[in-house]
Amino acid sequence: MTWWCTGVRWRVGGGPALGWYGEGKGERESPLAFGDVLAFRAVGGRRCLGVWRAGRRTPCPAGAVLSGRGTRAQCAECAGIDRAHSVAADTMADDPRPYHVYLAWFGSGMVKVGITGVGRGSARLLEQGAVAFTWLGSGPLMAARRTEELLRSALGVPDRIPYAQKRAVRAALPPAGERAAELVTAHATAVALAGWPESLERLPCEVVDHAEVFGIEGGTGTGSGTGTGTEGAVEAGRLGGVGVVVSELVEGGVVIGTLVAAAGPDLHLVERMGPPPLQRSRELGEGRRLVVDTRLLGGWQLEALGKAEGAAADVVSSVPVKPVKEASALQGGLF
Repeated sequence: MTWWCTGVRWRVGGGPALGWYGEGKGERESPLAFGDVLAFRAVGGRRCLGVWRAGRRTPCPAGAVLSGRGTRAQCAECAGIDRAHSVAADTMADDPRPYHVYLAWFGSGMVKVGITGVGRGSARLLEQGAVAFTWLGSGPLMAARRTEELLRSALGVPDRIPYAQKRAVRAALPPAGERAAELVTAHATAVALAGWPESLERLPCEVVDHAEVFGIEGGTGTGSGTGTGTEGAVEAGRLGGVGVVVSELVEGGVVIGTLVAAAGPDLHLVERMGPPPLQRSRELGEGRRLVVDTRLLGGWQLEALGKAEGAAADVVSSVPVKPVKEASALQGGLF
């Protein structure tokens, strides 16, 4: 039976998990724990995952083969179908479900406004890698959309922040109190604005912080590994830097390392020491810090390394990587 990876999934009240799809078998998940050793090889070529709609997946009719560099595991045709039935594309104006408007914090000066279905809770914020957030209001979809546009214009905050920017600041965050204070100020400014739709209810500021859930701050790993026979000796819950990020998956490419944190689609690994260029880092005292953007895993079969192979000292990650970009100029406007 062939199972194709669908990337990372987040559940409110739980940690991250890798999702899988098997044609005719549906979906399943593999929970991930900080301290686990992840060791796998990409095989079988990358295929389009089709369209996910109304709780079920429709396979790609063309069985399209995809590039290893794209962050979306869909061909153009399937992506177009997805887009045509998405809230983001404003094609569901008659959606009767209630929606939340939120403010999300990703780093100093990096605040965005967005909307998500009330029924999803904070899952959308976990998926985006929001370090902290607060609700602003709730109501019908189009009222939530109008409020989102009002706040973007009046406060000078975006509705999107690139993942590369979120990743660049994640290892050097200010204390939780400072994160909360920035959201409290933004919330107070937002709710005081005139022009909110009458059908949208303002909600009080209640900051939720995800740093511990993501493993960015505090905690140690309790995982026992993934069958490689290698213990996760690196302390989890401490990023210690962001190093390099996987730029693409290739046929036969190996990823191996200890999971120390996860935020949004990103898995933060510490690779074990190995031959050059993976020798001990003088600054970190450990192996290289590797970020795996799991959007790149979607559409691949991931073959677990056997116990002997995973334990071999000369087996190290062999996928293309690039340096994590340094944080650029911070967002302007009020914040």
